[in-house]
Amino acid sequence: MISLSPEQELLVSAVEDIAEREFADRAFDWEDEPPWENAKLLADQGFLGVNFPEEYGGGGMTELDAILVMEAVGRVCPDTAELLYNMQLVAPRAIELFGTEAAKERYLPPVLDGEDNVAIGISEPEAGSDVGSMGTRIEDDGSELVLNGEKTWVSHVEDSSAALIWTKFPEGLGSVIVEFDWDGVEIQQHYENMAGHHQTHFTMADVTVPEENVVTRGPEGFKNQLRALNWERLGSSTLANAIASCALEKALEYAQDRVQFDQPIGDFQGIEWKLADAATELEASRALTHRAAVRAHERGRVPDRRDASMAKLYSSQMVESVVSEALQVHGANGYQQGHPLEYLYRLGRARRLAAGTDEVQKNQIASSLKSEGLGDLA
Repeated sequence: MISLSPEQELLVSAVEDIAEREFADRAFDWEDEPPWENAKLLADQGFLGVNFPEEYGGGGMTELDAILVMEAVGRVCPDTAELLYNMQLVAPRAIELFGTEAAKERYLPPVLDGEDNVAIGISEPEAGSDVGSMGTRIEDDGSELVLNGEKTWVSHVEDSSAALIWTKFPEGLGSVIVEFDWDGVEIQQHYENMAGHHQTHFTMADVTVPEENVVTRGPEGFKNQLRALNWERLGSSTLANAIASCALEKALEYAQDRVQFDQPIGDFQGIEWKLADAATELEASRALTHRAAVRAHERGRVPDRRDASMAKLYSSQMVESVVSEALQVHGANGYQQGHPLEYLYRLGRARRLAAGTDEVQKNQIASSLKSEGLGDLA
């Protein structure tokens, strides 16, 4: 685990205090409603978007600082951490890194004020991991950009005024910002996933996109999208770590309180080993995530694809294991609908799918090994 600076330790302590005091009571009562009041409170206290420049309402800190905030919040309220993940490390992150100044000024301040979000649309009915088969396209006649296509499995559409859309330009893949109230954008269907959250299928028919809303395009466009996607993967890793931390803390508390055979169940070696294994897996996952974030800043805010994929792969598998064992510690209580562990089990399972499946991460890691060798792993 990396060593935190005194300033980072103060940051974590302050956010933990807010989370325990303000978020704990409603932590598992949000259902399909995003905890916007929590995001607004964090924004008012200066803890939302700490990794964004101050001129847009951010804190001027690093992505590692944003990751630490997510961990501190998610240990108490994973739903709030999930909202922060989307606001700090997904579409708004890509806009700040690669968007036009006009786009940054329009879309970032409302997000960092805790009043809006920008969704991200990548998957299509016939194109998921295989982005090369994407059917969404931009036509450019030299005077205007016209977008046609569809996106599905898009999260936070109901809570966002716009989305960052991955699309094909005549010269290759790129991305643009589209607002949901524009002519030609139509919501087709909302789905409810395993965690009870909504995802959306929408279409775009002859949608005119202003040039200032182009985020990535040209020879470097797809490379920049992948750089932004690596931050999304590290955000997903952080969310997995937060969910696992929340589950482990509840398991530890229950193991000390639940008495069977005249002693707390946490005194039985079988339960002790579950807790020890879970804590070890969680710390290993956090170490991979933090290391990737630190090295990204050493590279000019560009995460290494192997670092990001390793953290994403390990954390996604770790959270499923840790939450499952935490539920096992709770026995039948944890298996009941409405119990925090039952919800965390469903919430954590998404990490093996979102921001690239386990299989995609393994492909990325193997490709890096074949082209670059072991590097500093040797």
